[in-house]
Amino acid sequence: MAIIATLIGIAGGLLAMSSLVAKRAPNAAEALAKLAPYQGTIGIIMFGWGVWELIHAVTGIGALSSTPLLWIFGLVSGIADFSVGLLLGFGMVSTYVFRGNAQAIEKGTMLRDKLAAFQVPLGALAILVSAAYGALWYV
Repeated sequence: MAIIATLIGIAGGLLAMSSLVAKRAPNAAEALAKLAPYQGTIGIIMFGWGVWELIHAVTGIGALSSTPLLWIFGLVSGIADFSVGLLLGFGMVSTYVFRGNAQAIEKGTMLRDKLAAFQVPLGALAILVSAAYGALWYV
């Protein structure tokens, strides 16, 4: 499970940071452009994984006394995956879930626009925390 969590966090984080990565490394932009059509799907998967990680952190709060570092990284990883997944998957969600409800689409777009300012930092957080969380499982 740690490998899956790490891969999901890194892939989603890279997509969230794609605008920054494209500016700094033009050849990396080509690789990220290949992932762009799957952004919504990756976002939905990441969002769902983040929800699962948050539920797991809350129900496993007893681990805070025995393995506090692992529990904290699990919680922060859940927050990062949930947030980045929400941002990346919003387009797909609004297309299928909010279809026909202009008011819901408008409110959702307003929320997404407010959160978009945090997309690059959240992407970086997702990458760092996912990599560290994955590494902690093998220490």
